[in-house]
Amino acid sequence: MTIISVRKAFDMTNSIHQQIRLMASANRILTLENLNPNVIAMEYAVRGPLGVKKSFGNVIKANIGDAHAMGQKPISFIRQVLACVNDPSLINSVKYLSDVKQRAELLLSGCSGSSVGSYSHSSGIEIIRKHVAEYITRRDGGIPSDPQHILLSSGASESIRNILKLFTNTDSRKKKKGVMIPIPQYPLYSASIVEFGLGLVGYYLDESNNWALNINELEKAYKESLSEFDTRVLCVINPGNPTGQVLSRDNVEEIIKFAYKNKLFLMADEVYQDNIYENDLKFHSFKSVMKSMGEPYSRMELCSFHSCSKGYMGECGLRGGYVELVNIDQEVFGHLQKMTSAKLCSTVLGQ
Repeated sequence: MTIISVRKAFDMTNSIHQQIRLMASANRILTLENLNPNVIAMEYAVRGPLGVKKSFGNVIKANIGDAHAMGQKPISFIRQVLACVNDPSLINSVKYLSDVKQRAELLLSGCSGSSVGSYSHSSGIEIIRKHVAEYITRRDGGIPSDPQHILLSSGASESIRNILKLFTNTDSRKKKKGVMIPIPQYPLYSASIVEFGLGLVGYYLDESNNWALNINELEKAYKESLSEFDTRVLCVINPGNPTGQVLSRDNVEEIIKFAYKNKLFLMADEVYQDNIYENDLKFHSFKSVMKSMGEPYSRMELCSFHSCSKGYMGECGLRGGYVELVNIDQEVFGHLQKMTSAKLCSTVLGQ
């Protein structure tokens, strides 16, 4: 059988399948023909199918950072607190230590009806947002964090998607808002950018230099994007995902200056900040560096993200995370809160 005849048979089979599908969907309202094209175009490689059948059956999925699935044991304190808030009668049990009971009682006091089965405030349980703000302040050497500008979410992914959604432009006469993301990147970004009808602007990390972020590459990617997009967002993943590089303080300062010069909104994905294992490397949060640089940089708009899926906890399935919003326009912040309110709240156990 020739290659041409195989091709003809393949095309004929495809045509038959398409006709069968059209007949089957004739009485359906939602079909591939009227489905949102952005949903069809988006791809999410992390959870997608394996492309080629292999000779083995067991696949270890180390690409998604699912620590417990890879064998990490949960921290007993976290699980015991969760047990007590789920079943408050356990607080009176002799089985658990006093620090577990005290934390469970404190958390339940912040829940409506003292129950994790109730809705929380759309921004998240207040006492937990205060704890997050205390952690950020301690991490950043005393630079204050405002719990009113922290939104809890079902994993950092939800917060990242919420912020990206703010830049969606429904006016087809205007250029798409461009979003700069590193290549390689965590596929959440490319999938969400396509889904929301934004413009993907990739900047390439330098593999030959431990995946360093080169400012010249940022400049090149930004300038080339302007013919097609109105580029307004710069996403930085530090430490890198999947590349694992840790940005030096000087590098963070360079990136901040680049974003300021080009009027870019900064999104700092910092969920791996506790996963640094080299003694000579140190994590520098974008907020701490930006604030220490003084004006005009200290007044820049920034969103930073963290998650309980990474770090010491690795509690991916509980879906807990947050975004801290720095120097955000208060009217914009109000609309973001309205958007999160439409979903009522993130999962309370994740919070």
